[in-house]
Parts: sequence; structure tokens; C-alpha cells
Amino acid sequence: MKVTRAVFVKGAVDERGWLRDGMAQVAFVGRSNVGKSSLINSLVGRKGLVKTSSTPGKTREVNFFRINGAFYFVDLPGYGYARTPGKVQAGWGPMIEGYLKDSPDLRLVIFLVDIRHEPGDNDMVMREWLARYGLPTVCVATKADKITRGNRMKHVKILADKLQVPMEGIVEYSAQTGEGKGILWDAILDAVA
Repeated sequence: MKVTRAVFVKGAVDERGWLRDGMAQVAFVGRSNVGKSSLINSLVGRKGLVKTSSTPGKTREVNFFRINGAFYFVDLPGYGYARTPGKVQAGWGPMIEGYLKDSPDLRLVIFLVDIRHEPGDNDMVMREWLARYGLPTVCVATKADKITRGNRMKHVKILADKLQVPMEGIVEYSAQTGEGKGILWDAILDAVA
């Protein structure tokens, strides 16, 4: 997929600000520091579209990015970072869940987990939300370049078993090398067509 135009449209903290213009939306969700911003930047081929930070918990709104004037990428706040102020963190759960269950234009959720770590409690809650609302989901194991190819199958199996998804349904992705980019774009384009 060639992205010729990717622009930030707006950020919103509740449904009054969410875009509802009939254009398809693809949401990205995962724990803080899982690599959402890097993955989105990698997909669109731009380093600075989504701000990245070494400090987790920087995304605090639902952020909408228009891609090629045809659909939106929606960057949801990361969950589970303990140093984010409690009041802010407490608002993220309802914000994320509200967006997931009440967005009529949502076509696909990209659920990111770090290939290096077992899914945590927050990941399990997210998996349950996605299943409860019957949302089409692609599970992406980020930071694949950090694990040797010989050890990857073991890590993917752990993710698949914990999340109760088939191993072949997990996309191994590296924002550094571009591995998995074509597979993920195929899933996105199928969903927004």
C-alpha cells in the first residue's frame, strides 16, 4: 500500500469529539510502550506523524489520522502505565471501551502485544472487550526484531495460548525492519474496502 497522504485530524477525550463522518476507521490499541506510534509511523512511511516517546503514557486522547483521504487510523491511549496520574489513567478505560463499543465506522482493531512478554492482566481485559463486542481484530506481536527467529515460535505460542487466538492469526511485526507490514496492510485494506 502506498500512502501518499497521512494527516492528523484531531484528538478527542470523549464521544462528542469522535469523528462520525461515515469514513472507515481502523483502531490501534495496546498497553503503554508496546509500539503503537512506531507501528503507525511505519505503516504510513513517516517518522513523525504520530509522536513517539521513550516515556510510556504520552497518548492521552483518541487521535484520528486521515489516510489517503479514504479512511482513518485511530490511535487509542495505551493502558497499564503505573506512573500516569491515577485520575488520568482511570479515565482511559471508559474512553477506550466507549470508543470500541460505540463507533459505527470502526472496521478493524489492531491489537498490539509485545512479542517479548506474556500478555498482562490489562491485555487480557482488552482481549475480553474485543471478544465481547465482536470486533474484527488482528493481533500484532510488535518488536519482532528483538527476538531471534529461532525463538519466535515459542514466544508466539505463549501469546496465542494466553490470548486464545490461533498462532497463524498473530502478525509478527517490526517497525524497524518492516517485517509484517505487507500482511498487516492486506488485513487493513480488506477491512476498509
